[in-house]
Amino acid sequence: MHGAISRESGASAVFAASLARLVLDARFVVAASLAAAVLLATAGTAAATQAQYDRAYRIGLEAYTYGLPLLETNITFRTMTSIDVSRRAYGPVNRFHNVRKLNDPDSTAVVAPGANSLSSIAWVDLRREPQVLHVPRVPNHYFVLGLIDPYTTNIRNLGSVHQTQPGWYVLCGPGHHGLPIPPGTHRLNVRYSRLWIIGSTQLRGAWDVKNVNRIQDGYRLTPLSGYGTDYQQKRPANPRTTVTTFHLPRGLRFFDALGRQLERFPPPARDSASLRRFASVGIGPGMRVTGSRKLSRDTVRGLEAAVAAGPAQIKADLASLFRAGFEQHNGYLLGGFGRYGIDYRLRAVVATIGLGAFTSDVAVFAMSSTDRSGAPLDGSSAYVMHLQSLPPVNQGWTVTVYSLQGFLVPNPIKRYQFNDRSALTRNPDGSVDIYLQSAEPTDPAQAANWLPTPAGQGFEVMWRLMAPKPDRIQGILDGSGWQPPAISPPS
Repeated sequence: MHGAISRESGASAVFAASLARLVLDARFVVAASLAAAVLLATAGTAAATQAQYDRAYRIGLEAYTYGLPLLETNITFRTMTSIDVSRRAYGPVNRFHNVRKLNDPDSTAVVAPGANSLSSIAWVDLRREPQVLHVPRVPNHYFVLGLIDPYTTNIRNLGSVHQTQPGWYVLCGPGHHGLPIPPGTHRLNVRYSRLWIIGSTQLRGAWDVKNVNRIQDGYRLTPLSGYGTDYQQKRPANPRTTVTTFHLPRGLRFFDALGRQLERFPPPARDSASLRRFASVGIGPGMRVTGSRKLSRDTVRGLEAAVAAGPAQIKADLASLFRAGFEQHNGYLLGGFGRYGIDYRLRAVVATIGLGAFTSDVAVFAMSSTDRSGAPLDGSSAYVMHLQSLPPVNQGWTVTVYSLQGFLVPNPIKRYQFNDRSALTRNPDGSVDIYLQSAEPTDPAQAANWLPTPAGQGFEVMWRLMAPKPDRIQGILDGSGWQPPAISPPS
């Protein structure tokens, strides 16, 4: 499974970013940040209408939560396509950019890189014409090409789970849904003119890299006008080779940028009630808050305070989500997301910790940075995870240790994960114990099941379940079925 896009890109990319930093920061930062917003409210309303201010603040905070995924996606797009050559997961639109080698502690292009897969990324621009996506034959490997829209909805997944047939798939954006397509191709109508394809191809071991590279070479995009020809994408004479990092707009410019994105990518009809509320304070498609003469001074100040409090509110929502499922999921934040309906709060949280999450039929993720008592994981201590049974999956599972920065942990045996093909030592009853510690256990049986942690530093643990079995998936998500093993603290 893919990792989340590095903060070099201005945003996160697989539901796999650094949970620990956000949850732990939230415990100390949220209260102070919200208190600062209250002080701003007091100053801004001392000589003004409190009701107007309060209303703008409340609606502005809703609009911040609603719009954050849309703006995170846009700055990620701008950053990743800011160069004209393919470099790791970065490069121009309408072309796949592949991570070609096994991830290790030096792999920093993405946060929480998979040690059991290679990523393939493409940004698709459908304004001029449809693009034709080639899906190659992928023998004996789990793979997924997830189609993500500007609102971070995982609209479609091509790959092993849905038994996608090899062939050519015509991606038709707005205005092209009725366009004739070549015989033998398959039409995929999409709502928006921009798509993010997040691809991941399973590695069966270090020896398998070249095989997966050949599979990656088969992921291709061709404009419809070039289909069936020897089309080659033109290379610029003076290519841009330095990545430009874009960031979220600050202050009222956040809402101005949101207005531009809402105009470019019109919201679905189900969002109409929220959009009406936003419009009442000057936020909406094509609307600008900055310099508006229609908004009162109190409304503007309320919106300013809402933007200031927005990041802290998202952190608070994340911490609340983590706490809500702590007991149910053995101390993990667990989910397979990708579709949110009108749950804008959840959508914003997922966009913050891992932009581009897939739906749970493709992959389920479980992350934790604490032991089962709620204490932060620390490489100075030793932990054990007891598995009475292995994850119920069709396409494999992995468990990986990451630093709090979201990278693989250097260790002398170069072991970064266990997966369904690992030769784990079993207990007499068939169960498995996995040992998390910085020093190699002296017991050979324990050493075989040792997953190294960073000495004297915090860390996090992530489970990836690829294609969970249909008869067990609901139990995984609601807590009644298989759950990731609790991380037991030192006895």
